[in-house]
Amino acid sequence: MKIMKHTALLLAAIASGVAFGAEPATEPRPVPLTRPEMKQFLEDMKKREPRIPLPELTDADRERIGERGMNYESRLRYHYINGGSNSGGGGGRGGAPGGGGGNAFGGFGFSREADPKMTLTYAFKTELFWIVARTNNCQYCLGHQESKLLGAGLSEDEIAALDGNWLEFKPAEQAAFRFARKVTYQPHLISDADVADLKKHYTDLQILEMTLSTAGNNAINRWKEGAGIPQSSNGGGFGNRRPGDGAAAGNEPRSEAHQSYLTETAEKNRKTITSVAPYLFDAKKGEPTHASNVSRPSVEPRADVEKALAQAAQRTPRLPLVEEATARELLPEDWSKDPLPQWVRLLANFPRDGKSRILSQQSADTTGDLKPLLKAQVSWIIARQDRAWYAAGLAKQRLNKLGVSDDKVFALDGDWSEFTPAERAQFTLARKLSVSPIVLTDADVAVAVKEVGPRDTTQLIQYVTTCASFDRITEVAGLRVEK
Repeated sequence: MKIMKHTALLLAAIASGVAFGAEPATEPRPVPLTRPEMKQFLEDMKKREPRIPLPELTDADRERIGERGMNYESRLRYHYINGGSNSGGGGGRGGAPGGGGGNAFGGFGFSREADPKMTLTYAFKTELFWIVARTNNCQYCLGHQESKLLGAGLSEDEIAALDGNWLEFKPAEQAAFRFARKVTYQPHLISDADVADLKKHYTDLQILEMTLSTAGNNAINRWKEGAGIPQSSNGGGFGNRRPGDGAAAGNEPRSEAHQSYLTETAEKNRKTITSVAPYLFDAKKGEPTHASNVSRPSVEPRADVEKALAQAAQRTPRLPLVEEATARELLPEDWSKDPLPQWVRLLANFPRDGKSRILSQQSADTTGDLKPLLKAQVSWIIARQDRAWYAAGLAKQRLNKLGVSDDKVFALDGDWSEFTPAERAQFTLARKLSVSPIVLTDADVAVAVKEVGPRDTTQLIQYVTTCASFDRITEVAGLRVEK
């Protein structure tokens, strides 16, 4: 009876939250607790109201983007990121989310060809993506991973097990699943022990590959949720593929037919409460709720931060860095002649994928319409939430070079009362979206759009994905704060 009651409440909340033309929601969306609830949520999210308004298309726009570019996400990129002409503000110079090219997410471009040093399987990394999306309550990505796993040959029961008892999986898989959830939900608590747990089963490069994959998943979640991308009617086309159809290679789907997520769930899985998605438990009633359990501790006082940065400047990286000369072989000739930062030498472990990610991160930091000061401020705010000390050290250096005193840097940890309404709206969006995609509400995005316009809001969401990904990669690797 409790499950039925919760399901009815959940469906009512979904219906009220995705109706077109409704007032912007001021509360996070509910968390579906069971697999049937989750499937219903995925199906209903096809009617989601996008968060960022688009300008009217001109005849020139239609000619440039064609029929395949008419969906909301493609137009969002076209008008506000890729530099298309629009009546609502100039286009950006960066690529699709993250800058640096159409394949980039979170500041990290993904090479179309497999990197020769990457060895984890497509199906395994898709399972990790499913766990990341379930943890973040990102319905768009979760729906796509459901379809991709079916296309990769997993059964309904095997997918359901990802949300239940991981004891059904091998110890190596359990370790990877624990890592994927923690790096998503609690990146501020990643420690030597977490990496040591993985090293029992995986090589250093496999751990780095896993880290890049899950960090990128977190970035994509934040883009899809931040912008309010509606669920695909065909599951991204992945559900139309048979095992071995080339899903891993990104082949075009065979059909654009409507795909329903409302598939049959085995009796044994129908009432199982998620062990992945974080939710609040009502101790008085002795039952779970659909409220998301997402929070971070209050940021530390300045003295503690300065001590933590000093300690991080002495640490030894947990994952290997390539020699500088080897890393430079991947870089353009006009790259700075200064000593390479550790993040570049870390990513250079992968000659193809790593190069793409290095160039994309550089593009995210240096192109687009957002001011360098705002990017540095946002980088600091997000790094402080993630307790990503390497990233915080870099952000502080950038702020200092822009003429921001240490007192002003640490003012970003305060209540922002000295900043303008536009700045506060952007900082709020960045902080909330960085902590978890689910805590950023429709109303938060609406305030940002009102204060700075749809273009800058879109590019800010894009840049937050960069920071969220960068924080996770550099902190799992335990990079030493550079001076």
